[in-house]
Amino acid sequence: MTHAAKQLLLSWLANAVVLAVVTAVLSGVTADSAGALIKAAALFGILNTIVKPVLRALTLPFAFITLGLVWFGVAMVMLWLTSLFIDGFQIHGLMTLVWATIIVWVVNVVLDFVPGPWRGTRPD
Repeated sequence: MTHAAKQLLLSWLANAVVLAVVTAVLSGVTADSAGALIKAAALFGILNTIVKPVLRALTLPFAFITLGLVWFGVAMVMLWLTSLFIDGFQIHGLMTLVWATIIVWVVNVVLDFVPGPWRGTRPD
């Protein structure tokens, strides 16, 4: 397995863990099946790899003005798009989306500090 493929797989697994934690903690986030959760993790990883950097670049001027707070909104959009496009993975309500985004951020920070093969495999 190539290094890039290994990083992609580990990133996908890390996203699956993060989304599983979110569904376990918040009653407003539901996954109808493990398959829906896996599909959501895959799409979430793709969105974070391709779309998020573009949105972050486009919102860079606003990031200076808001001291980076606009990028929290970008992260929320990534989760919202995931729930929009994946049948069986739903986020119910704006406050649930806000808390889900916070939990995703916290779990990613923890994973960044815990030694393991996933370190450095996920974009911000």
